[in-house]
Amino acid sequence: MNKNLGWLIVDNARMLRRAFDERVRTLGITGPQARLLLALDRSPGQKQTFHAELLEVEPITLGRMVDRMEESGLVERRADPCDRRARLLYLTPRAAGEIARIRRELDVMLEQMNDGLDESEEAELSRMLHRISENLSTPPRSEGISNG
Repeated sequence: MNKNLGWLIVDNARMLRRAFDERVRTLGITGPQARLLLALDRSPGQKQTFHAELLEVEPITLGRMVDRMEESGLVERRADPCDRRARLLYLTPRAAGEIARIRRELDVMLEQMNDGLDESEEAELSRMLHRISENLSTPPRSEGISNG
């Protein structure tokens, strides 16, 4: 087994995130803000804590980011009808244009990422990465492990 495979996957993820952040910065938005807009597009009406967990940031950090994005007219908070203390996040109509610009940059970046791969190689890479995700999502087996 190639022991460098895990490192290679992590390093590629780091480079992909950096490339994404650099591309969206040219649009006048930060990487975390762009990721939040894309997440809200996929999952509108979720609590801030949901998105903080999804984006792997502290809730206070997400709250400040939402404050800025709300001020710029991209995001709105609405009261949660089931929990008066919680706020649900939604995109505003103005956000649609920003999301379209982000997606165009994302398409170009993904095209660059896959440069030199034919369709069958892309499909095989996707299949293998999905398998890895499934393997990592499954709780580890505790066979043969003892606490004594």
